[in-house]
Amino acid sequence: MKAAVVKANCELTVENIEMPRIENADDVLVKVKFSGVCGSDIPRIFHEGTHFYPIVLGHEFSGFVVETGEAVAEFKQGDQVTCAPLLPCFQCEECKKGFYSLCKNYTFVGSRRNGSNAEYVCVNKHNLVKVDTDSNPLHNSFIEPITVGLHAINLANGCINKNVIIIGAGTIGLLAAQAAKALGANTVSVIDINQEKLKLATELGVDKTFNSIELKPEEIYSALNDNRFDQLILETAGVPKTVELAIQIAGPRAQIGLVGTLHSDLTLNQKVFGQILRKELMILGSWMNYSKPWPGSEWIDAAKLVNKGGIKIDQLIHSVNEIEDYIEEVKKLDGKPMNGKIVLKFN
Repeated sequence: MKAAVVKANCELTVENIEMPRIENADDVLVKVKFSGVCGSDIPRIFHEGTHFYPIVLGHEFSGFVVETGEAVAEFKQGDQVTCAPLLPCFQCEECKKGFYSLCKNYTFVGSRRNGSNAEYVCVNKHNLVKVDTDSNPLHNSFIEPITVGLHAINLANGCINKNVIIIGAGTIGLLAAQAAKALGANTVSVIDINQEKLKLATELGVDKTFNSIELKPEEIYSALNDNRFDQLILETAGVPKTVELAIQIAGPRAQIGLVGTLHSDLTLNQKVFGQILRKELMILGSWMNYSKPWPGSEWIDAAKLVNKGGIKIDQLIHSVNEIEDYIEEVKKLDGKPMNGKIVLKFN
């Protein structure tokens, strides 16, 4: 079968590799339909971020069940599925409490084992979530990144009647903004430095946008004055400056959910740190996207939002490509972030 293989750092190629097969009783063989590039895949391709070489990446996918192991009763041939890529041990104390994202003995599809950038992938039944067979498989490949924002929203005890502020208008941020709007937020605002992304955020239905290059933090805070209470701020950019910005623009007793992963050190001066205390801010760390009962309400809610058209997805896609063109599109990134999702398509 064809696969997009990372053979070495910066070396992504099309390879013909052996098709996976059912080896364990709880295995499921899936024919992949669409597989998206995650922002976390970019360092794996370009910055020596993989656990091993060669590797087939891919954990945001949709597909159809082809075959099941003898212990699989939850899925049958022809079912459409999407991927919950984490496989926790289910035995550690964290797992027993339902803190699956915190499991220390996990494996992960498309990172610690081969993933969905291939015509077929064989995974444990716990890695799959069934979706409506007649639903849009391209849109279903976005369910996993939608759950990232939903997990943070759940940790904050929901967003109904809250004034939600998203910092970072990448795919995760714009999906989270739409989800918050659909789930009953009072207002949704988006902050970024890219005016084109802010324009897209407006097209996707957010109430306000702010360019943090053009506006000082105190100006953004002032503009949010009428909605300064009951704030939920989600930092999705993963940059030290935007973490600092989240604190500076926060209203009284705001919740700040830290979603983005930092790749450089964060240093807060005394004045900024003091705002955490003086405004009595609540800081939430959000890691991955799972809760109990496995894999969590995030996945049920994300699938419903996609099925009902509650989230606009097509506007977030840069390109949908068969494998040869997909390789070329990814290579063009040259280690830089995507401007819209690159999706691999298999016929």
